[in-house]
Amino acid sequence: MKRQNQSSVVEFILLGFSTFPELQEPLFGVFLIIYLVTLMGNTIIIVVISLEKSLHVPIYLFLLNLSVVEVCFSAVIMPEMLVVLSTEKIVMSFASCFAQMYFILLFGGTECFLLGAMAYDRFAAICHPLKYPVIMNKRVFMTLVMFSWVSGILGATMETTWVFSFPFCGPSEINHISCETPAVLDLACADTFLFEIYAFIGTILNVVIPFLLILLSYIRILYAILKMPSTTGRQKAFSTCASHLTSVTLFYGTANMTYLQPKSGYSPETKKLMSLAYSLLTPLLNPLIYSLRNNEMKRALIKMWQRKVFLHVV
Repeated sequence: MKRQNQSSVVEFILLGFSTFPELQEPLFGVFLIIYLVTLMGNTIIIVVISLEKSLHVPIYLFLLNLSVVEVCFSAVIMPEMLVVLSTEKIVMSFASCFAQMYFILLFGGTECFLLGAMAYDRFAAICHPLKYPVIMNKRVFMTLVMFSWVSGILGATMETTWVFSFPFCGPSEINHISCETPAVLDLACADTFLFEIYAFIGTILNVVIPFLLILLSYIRILYAILKMPSTTGRQKAFSTCASHLTSVTLFYGTANMTYLQPKSGYSPETKKLMSLAYSLLTPLLNPLIYSLRNNEMKRALIKMWQRKVFLHVV
């Protein structure tokens, strides 16, 4: 009751890593490099897949959408974080915080379903190779992509609107690296029990269910691979799945620790580090994971580079 009698908060103060001022400058340099490499790596994937017609097949078009998500996800978090690191803290209006939370949820939710769709694509290609063109036709591909984006939009709209319908009476300091739902919800001066139930159920639907579908797909894939008579065939099948499995493990592992943990499960600093893992490392590593392990991507990149050099010489 005492908190509710205070004046309403009209802006938030994002603290970031201000509790460790001696780390501000080195972290700024590291995060700036990470951001630039993330943008460059994912942009290269988008350009290569867009321009190389031989890569206009579902597996690479899914990857193109994933890279778009990664670029947007980084752009939502990193610029604000760099400002925080250069000024120790930053004042954010309600509208700015609302927008950041909305797009974090949108791109995070979309990525969950895109990774699930990519697992289904690998299942169809490996377990039903002869029927693959029929199973993963253009209509099915477009449906999966649209469902991923629409699910992200709907989930973000519902959750963000609900969070910002609560009164905020102070304090106004968000002890986190961004306006993520758990950090902002801690500042609400109202009973958030029903929302926490909804958020938990929403996380189950958006994170755990796609993860279970991925798990089931790979159980079937593993069974099909082990039945292959050719060692070369088994190695090729494993290779096509390794990149996706690495991305799934990295993204879902850190996201689940952040959104499915008990409210007081970790210290604020630990939560920041876990948030960094899926908001920075996943977008950074995905281009390396998919490009370095994929011969077709490497060939397409070399082909484009040679074409560029040839045109420059001519």
